[in-house]
Amino acid sequence: MAEQASSKEARNKALVLEAFDTLFNKRDYAAAERFWSPSYIQHSAHIEPGREGLFHLIESIPATLKYEAQRVVADGDFVILHGRFSGFGQPKNWIAADIVRVADGVLAEHWDVIEDEVSRSDSKSGAPMFGDEFPD
Repeated sequence: MAEQASSKEARNKALVLEAFDTLFNKRDYAAAERFWSPSYIQHSAHIEPGREGLFHLIESIPATLKYEAQRVVADGDFVILHGRFSGFGQPKNWIAADIVRVADGVLAEHWDVIEDEVSRSDSKSGAPMFGDEFPD
């Protein structure tokens, strides 16, 4: 049973990573539709409801948007990504914890926690928020 769960979790992690890359980095909206449920639920202060709200937001952001995942963990149907959004026209990158629920092989529900990435001089801990280095 543990092997089955591990396999499911590995599939879910791969699915979510591919979905994020397809939408945020490649901006392939037609391909991205196969990853997001038509009844997708978004819990966010930044994104309008549903798959259409998410796609509309990405369409409105500069094409220089880039998403990088640093850590990905899964537990059953839930996948959590620790990542960075950059190049979207704001003064600071966003560091995000994205929590995604997968159902029937698609992204069904999403919560995010977003924070501005801090520079070395602004970091109270002295540690970077993403990777081993501070942003330029």
